[in-house]
Amino acid sequence: MFKHIIEENLDIRLLELRHAEQLYDLVSRNEEHLAEWLPWVKGNKIENTKGFIEAALQKFVNNDGIDCGIFYHDRIVGVIALHRLDWLNKKTSVGYWLDGSLQGKGIMTKACEAMINYSFHDLQLNRIEIRAGVNNLKSRAIPERLGFEKEGIVRQAEWVNDRYIHHVVYGLLKEDWGQ
Repeated sequence: MFKHIIEENLDIRLLELRHAEQLYDLVSRNEEHLAEWLPWVKGNKIENTKGFIEAALQKFVNNDGIDCGIFYHDRIVGVIALHRLDWLNKKTSVGYWLDGSLQGKGIMTKACEAMINYSFHDLQLNRIEIRAGVNNLKSRAIPERLGFEKEGIVRQAEWVNDRYIHHVVYGLLKEDWGQ
């Protein structure tokens, strides 16, 4: 299975069904922090987590995306994904979330950097997009830190917790990635 070592005690791995309980527990512990920005968090059940992992594995088998757990000291602490691989246009989008207690330690920036390198070098893609809620400043800081260009705002892009949220769209081209 897919595994990429970022540094000692930090790696990303393809999610597998054996991770379901640990992932479910992580989401449950972070429900308040995650539910502000992610529509699927409230009411999440272990069956939903297992279904998500099964769908993610099928997506990987179909060469249509990759969903990875972020592992820190061998414990799952978040998720990072290439949502859809558009092979015709050589592009994808990256999504991510992290345990609230570990934010601000550079973990997500390093995981995104690894996924960007994988996308541009191994998959030979040309464009990566990241979208984040306009007011989700922590999530927006990642693409800004990594040199993505702010390309615009998509109004009422997502229904989360009985309200629409606007998304900021960031884009990065392979030619602009200096690594």
